[in-house]
Amino acid sequence: MGIKLKGKDLIKLGFPKNNSINIALGQINRYRKKEKKERILEEAKEVLMYPEKFKGNTIWGKVVEGLVKPVTVKMHQLRNTRVPFSIYGENEIDEQAKFQLYDALKLPIAVQGALMPDAHYGYGLPIGGILATFNAVISYGVGVDIGCRMCLTVYPIPISFLKGKKHQYENILKNHTKFGMRETHDKKQDHEIFYRNEFTEIPLVKRLKDKAYKQLGTSGSGNHFVEFGSVSIIDTNNEFGLKVGEYIGVLSHSGSRSLGANIAKHYTYLATKQCYLPKNVKHLAWLDLNTHDGQEYWQAMNLAGDYAKACHDNIHERIAKKLGVKPMAKIENHHNFAWKEMVNGNECIVHRKGATPAQKGKLGIIPGSMTAPGFIVRGLGNTASLQSASHGAGRKYSRKKCKEKFTKSDIKNQLNMSDVILIGGGIDEAPMAYKDIKKVMVNQKELVEVLGTFTPKIVRMDK
Repeated sequence: MGIKLKGKDLIKLGFPKNNSINIALGQINRYRKKEKKERILEEAKEVLMYPEKFKGNTIWGKVVEGLVKPVTVKMHQLRNTRVPFSIYGENEIDEQAKFQLYDALKLPIAVQGALMPDAHYGYGLPIGGILATFNAVISYGVGVDIGCRMCLTVYPIPISFLKGKKHQYENILKNHTKFGMRETHDKKQDHEIFYRNEFTEIPLVKRLKDKAYKQLGTSGSGNHFVEFGSVSIIDTNNEFGLKVGEYIGVLSHSGSRSLGANIAKHYTYLATKQCYLPKNVKHLAWLDLNTHDGQEYWQAMNLAGDYAKACHDNIHERIAKKLGVKPMAKIENHHNFAWKEMVNGNECIVHRKGATPAQKGKLGIIPGSMTAPGFIVRGLGNTASLQSASHGAGRKYSRKKCKEKFTKSDIKNQLNMSDVILIGGGIDEAPMAYKDIKKVMVNQKELVEVLGTFTPKIVRMDK
């Protein structure tokens, strides 16, 4: 930019001596520092004269907010009492996770909460926690992996092929799925998601576009997977028109990759600078949806969720192409996201951090572990759970505890007993790390009904 823009330059234009100057300098230095000073000052003068014209602008919108209606930055105190909540499978949930929810229920923006039977400790909200808030979104209530989701496709292939052609299916997963930070597909594919306005209008998201393009159709590390398995349909009145019986299925679990992680990091930082909270709940800092940052996060979060779906679509399209057959059915759902929903007659933001949407008639997938079945479910619309269900079996042991407690030999024995082939995977993802999925399902029988199961047979994870 040549000569660096300073606060006194903006004061000369007529900017008031308040926080709007710091906001303007922050936005300019972050997003426009390579441009000429004269051009920036011309634009800044126009912003000062016609603020309404720039309301919602990705660069100047926050400056206008600082001029017209500055965001109130203050310390928020917790309420003395909790808002209404429900816990499912309480005896199976560790106390730390419960107390995380109890604290969240005292936030001044909280309306209602719930805890699922797979719940365990996390950052901000516990994993398996649901929180409805009024006009505010908590980035750590959504989670770092925005739009982390499940996707199941079902194929008209004889179930015997899982044994008879297992080497062929292993090779499909080895060669046509990619995991972790370094692996990407050699042949990149375009997608309509990359033509969304957010990729040009939101500066942070614009910078992340190239990497998002490279990572399309890939999966994360940790507990993310792509699996071949046996789908058993037990409900004759299913929405996808499948006859009761056994089918081959492909199940994937992953999220929005680097795109979502960077969005979460950026807007969490902004939230903590605007919303000060007691130390024990500092990760629950929120963004008001009436603010520029709140609106921008909402757009970015929804983009990340749609990108996560695009990644799953790409994974399943690649595999279907190699199988040479189209799927008969597809079932999918987010389980790290926030939605605008009606709660007790009022529109609220419902955060599901590791929880499956379970509105009346809503279909979803609740996985077990690599040696335990997952469940195809239909929501019952239970309002006490904020129309939610668990997102899986839930961890019984932390990653650190797994490495202390189990060996590769332990995992191998468990896989052999269940007749499962594992490609990749670490000790921290041992099947024994997870709770008993059948107990979890019993503890949420008032939340969902079971239409079928998915039993893993060939599992691919990060190395």
